[in-house]
Amino acid sequence: MKAQALRDSTTAGYMSSKKTMEINPENSIMEELRKRADADKNDKSVKDLVLVLFETALLTSGFSLEEPTTFGNRIHRMLKLGLSIDEESADAEADSEMPELVEDDAAEDSKMEEVD
Repeated sequence: MKAQALRDSTTAGYMSSKKTMEINPENSIMEELRKRADADKNDKSVKDLVLVLFETALLTSGFSLEEPTTFGNRIHRMLKLGLSIDEESADAEADSEMPELVEDDAAEDSKMEEVD
């Protein structure tokens, strides 16, 4: 429909899908994330994992990411963490391009609401 020659731009709202992410609280990943978040509310790795989980859900659902470079950098940081590579000895340039993780829970809620 987007490629139609006589396409009306007012119909774009009807063509876009509504983004809904359902979370199974009994999933082993979600249980582990909850345990780690309860243990340390400011754990950057937990925040990164949650954002990676959300962004991969967007990608697998057919949506595009607003900042794919940030997603790629986040994946690289998670790989370094999983491989136990010291972040300081590794190339830190990718992390300098990463936006700071927001510590305020209200800001996270508003960012999630933007998706709806």
